[in-house]
Amino acid sequence: MKTVNHWIGGKTVEGASGNYGPVTDPATGEVTTQVALASAEEVDAAVKVAQEAFLSWGQSSLAARTKVLFAYRALLDANRDAIAELIVAEHGKVHSDALGEVARGLEIVELACGITTQLKGELSTSVSNRVDVSAIRQPLGVVAGITPFNFPAMVPMWMFPLAIACGNTFILKPSEKDPSASVKLAELMTEAGLPAGVLNVVHGDKVAVDALLAHPGISAVSFVGSTPIARHIHTTASANGKRVQALGGAKNHMLVLPDADLDAAADAAVSAAYGSAGERCMAISAVVAVGSIADELVEKIRERAEKIKIGPGNDATSEMGPLITAAHRDKVASYVKGAADQGADVVLDGTGYTVDGYENGHWIGLSLLDNVKTDSDAYRDEIFGPVLCVLRAETYEEGVALINASPFGNGTAIFTRDGGAARRFQLEIQAGMVGVNVPIPVPVGYHSFGGWKDSLFGDHHIYGNDGIHFYTRGKVVTTRWPDPADAPAGVDLGFPRNH
Repeated sequence: MKTVNHWIGGKTVEGASGNYGPVTDPATGEVTTQVALASAEEVDAAVKVAQEAFLSWGQSSLAARTKVLFAYRALLDANRDAIAELIVAEHGKVHSDALGEVARGLEIVELACGITTQLKGELSTSVSNRVDVSAIRQPLGVVAGITPFNFPAMVPMWMFPLAIACGNTFILKPSEKDPSASVKLAELMTEAGLPAGVLNVVHGDKVAVDALLAHPGISAVSFVGSTPIARHIHTTASANGKRVQALGGAKNHMLVLPDADLDAAADAAVSAAYGSAGERCMAISAVVAVGSIADELVEKIRERAEKIKIGPGNDATSEMGPLITAAHRDKVASYVKGAADQGADVVLDGTGYTVDGYENGHWIGLSLLDNVKTDSDAYRDEIFGPVLCVLRAETYEEGVALINASPFGNGTAIFTRDGGAARRFQLEIQAGMVGVNVPIPVPVGYHSFGGWKDSLFGDHHIYGNDGIHFYTRGKVVTTRWPDPADAPAGVDLGFPRNH
């Protein structure tokens, strides 16, 4: 059986703990690979390698860093299909979706290639008599990233390219459910000329995560995952003196007003709810239909959802693949099975779905729940599967109040032809990312990604300007070079004067 080992110091390092986790092909249900799970001692060894590498990388020129990043960008582009194939094999998403994931990760690599302009700093001359003040940003040291299973290439690329461009060294702890893509990303970085020890991949479970959170040699931790784990990461790492950005879960709403183009809204709802089998933190999982349009909108969504072809990710005709594990599939199904008892109308029931020839895969069909109540489990919880809830509101104000009452505030969208309503919505809604006739408002790489409320713990969003600020710390330098003709200033115990 294939074994995925750690990548430390620019080379493969075999696991020493003796512990391994299974990696399953979700389309077949077969265990195809095992992944080494690091002990605390192995994490410590990786941190020491990264600390040693920081001594030179942190002092390297911007030209040297960007040279590596430009070469890396070219290698990623040339290896898109190979990375996508690894994602399909271990995550299960369809190949086109995996390619899209790689493309979105490339955006952040391209941002990192332009780091020279982002780290220019500031200078004010002659703030006082021959006194200049400059502001610069410097790297933190060794930083860590803990990433989820649903985007095994994109989310790591949201982190390490910027961190490395800013002069840090990086330890990536990817999901143990689909670890191979992260190792491929690291191998390509080494091929691009990155010095050994600057980017390291350590696989593991809670043992490795807890070791990273406690290690005094790590200055900052980035995390993307569920809200309970994000809260734990933020609390624990902060208590250990680390800077933290922890992105949590979501319950993203789409408000559809009576004047909206219902065909466009239905297309968007199906695409955003069921794409990547709903395993997206930016998936639309709740549609709020305003006024009399609800019945028509639900019917349009149902018609489209019934036509989606489900199958293995390596089949070019498949539009949606399986879920990551059988346990997760069963958990998602439980929300659908319990929906009717909690007052919902089950318009589509995707539980019990199988694919011929792949009966042991982690399959589930598309589910659509109408007249969902805000106190039901299907609405309150982040299901993270292909289940779309439809709620009804009489007015715009009622719909906004419903959305704002949610403890999550990741992303949201409004569908309308009314510019005034859209403008009100983007100002009144309590979420970090807003779409106007755009169902999944994921920002481009040079704007930052992040939510509000229980969807984000920490002060910084990820990538964009926030990401650069997160991976650097500011320093202000005040300089005075006396003119040779100046007389000695003498002692002055008063407050420094700027005039």
